[in-house]
Amino acid sequence: MTARDPLIDVVELQERLNDVHVLDARWRLGHDDGHERYLAGHIPGAVFVDVDRELSRHGRPAEGRHPLPDDAALAEAARRWGIRAGRTVVVYDDARMLPASRAWWALRRAGLADVRVLDGGWRAWLAADGPIETGQVRVAEGDAVLGSPGSSGTVDTAGAAAWPRTGVLLDARAPERYRGETEPVDPIPGHIPGAMNLPIGRMLTADGRFRPASEISAAFDEVGADGSMPIAAYCGSGITAAQLALAGAVIGRDVTVYPGSWSAWSNTPGLPIATGEG
Repeated sequence: MTARDPLIDVVELQERLNDVHVLDARWRLGHDDGHERYLAGHIPGAVFVDVDRELSRHGRPAEGRHPLPDDAALAEAARRWGIRAGRTVVVYDDARMLPASRAWWALRRAGLADVRVLDGGWRAWLAADGPIETGQVRVAEGDAVLGSPGSSGTVDTAGAAAWPRTGVLLDARAPERYRGETEPVDPIPGHIPGAMNLPIGRMLTADGRFRPASEISAAFDEVGADGSMPIAAYCGSGITAAQLALAGAVIGRDVTVYPGSWSAWSNTPGLPIATGEG
């Protein structure tokens, strides 16, 4: 495997468009217009993925805002999306690869061997004058078999609390949220005690592509996540943390995800809250 195996660029996708299965995971927090934007124009053959309903489920507040779907539900969704055994899956979005990263992470931990994220997403496709089609793509049911990973590759709230004693816990949110200066979504500002701040913005260029692997490695190293100890990540509700896991995969470092993230932590009574720079 090469360092950038989790990603695919526009040029390669255009060359392989007839040989891969494309998923459109357009989604933005607080909006429900992803499907409308998909219908208005998407990569030819792309099948729409509903992040809120197919890559998440409803749960208790202490489970966070975007709990993972049950294993069986994800497997059913993958068949509905038309994923076939042995075929490369490419996921893209128009939100700086955040929801696409969630799809990549969910499918990889369920056992799909070759899942890629389009580097730069929809914006990069448009910039390269990639072909566009409109309307709903309907596909035959897929035959890919997903595993039942259960809690594999994840850490729960109790595990996140204990993680900094034996590993590096990364907070992928913006610095002002990490420090507790502002909290636009969840009930309490601050961060998990012992967590280090590695904002997801440091992984990306201004046009929404991943930075070179050397720069990503340096950013991980700067906060102690050099691979010598286990690494876990959280964010607001588990979406951005999956992108930090994707960044880790780009540089060959395994990152466990806390799916409940700050939305679960801040909704669990009695847990300690840290503010400031540490």
